[in-house]
Amino acid sequence: MDLDAKMKKMGLGHEQGFGAPCLKCKEKCEGFELHFWRKICRNCKCGQEEHDVLLSNEEDRKVGRLFEDTKYTTLIAKLKTDGIPMYKRNVMILTNPVAAKKNVSINTVTYEWAPPVQNQALARQYMQMLPKEKQPVAGSEGAQYRKKQLAKQLPAHDQDPSKCHELSPKEVKEMEQFVKKYKSEALGVGDVKLPYEMGGPSPDKLYIPAGDRSTPAALGPMESKPAECKGTQYFCYCCKLSMKEGDPAIYAERAGYDKLWHPACFVCSTCSELLVDMIYFWKNGKLFCGRHYCDSEKPRCAGCDELIFSNEYTQAENQNWHLKHFCCFDCDNILAGEIYVMVNDKPVCKPCYVKNHAVTEEPFRRDYGGRHGLEYSRCSHPAAAHVKHARDLGNSCVASGGEGWM
Repeated sequence: MDLDAKMKKMGLGHEQGFGAPCLKCKEKCEGFELHFWRKICRNCKCGQEEHDVLLSNEEDRKVGRLFEDTKYTTLIAKLKTDGIPMYKRNVMILTNPVAAKKNVSINTVTYEWAPPVQNQALARQYMQMLPKEKQPVAGSEGAQYRKKQLAKQLPAHDQDPSKCHELSPKEVKEMEQFVKKYKSEALGVGDVKLPYEMGGPSPDKLYIPAGDRSTPAALGPMESKPAECKGTQYFCYCCKLSMKEGDPAIYAERAGYDKLWHPACFVCSTCSELLVDMIYFWKNGKLFCGRHYCDSEKPRCAGCDELIFSNEYTQAENQNWHLKHFCCFDCDNILAGEIYVMVNDKPVCKPCYVKNHAVTEEPFRRDYGGRHGLEYSRCSHPAAAHVKHARDLGNSCVASGGEGWM
């Protein structure tokens, strides 16, 4: 790909969602405009997921790429035009019984995602056990929640080197190996069953991915369960409370068949949010979303939100940064050797703080002066010395407190 083609691709990427309104800032934001290297809007500093950007195809491509070369290929289909894997999410449409009359209004509910089980009654029951504000009904708060979680829990830049900023060939190779490893060792998709359908990993209960359309239909409410299951008690692995035999439960193959979860309890152990579309990562007896699994394996840059594959990076304010990304959150000027203040966990240089976050410098100096809880910090080392090695993350090279403005 020549330089012109690369620049065109980069430009198109930054035009995506351009001008979309911010759902958080409302009229305060002039419209979405992607920052050159941060994953935020240049106008309001909110993430793309906070804006009303139509990215359903992009999200389906991202999840499709995640499932590529895994056992979950039944959940994807490759486009004939370009061969890109697309996520075949199960959309469920429910309608009220149709009366035998003309001009009858039919109430239709569309779920933008539903567990891919053949028994629609089981899928509907699963949905009803989720908090109402998190049910992905089209056009609802729950659909917006799902969209946001797809962006937060499964960042495209955690699996696709082309979505990252200026990776070296060595870093690209390391990232590809990292992605291949977590696909084979940690990635999974939950399976919805009734508790008595999974008695344990016996030879006659082999695992079939939920997306496989050959999966036998779940037992309906009128079907009898095996006699040996009567009187068995089931408990949620998360909340430890008992589960009803007739309620849907989630199983995670990597966790083992002896564990099951309530639909509302199938959450990330770090952020406690529902695992979007039941996509999980299993590590050390815990469920993780994609973001927090990767955070447990690699440092993440607090500036660009990408995983760090370089052996050298900066560690400051209990966060990790690419060497050139420890800079002012407002003006992007590098902070090596400069005084800054942390505002909402983001470093801001003195001029920007005075301009954007304080009425005047004098009241700020008089009222706070470093004595009433606000901590000044100075990066006391030149940029060349602002380095941490992956194997030796010792003292921070940022000295905090007590210096004030100079």
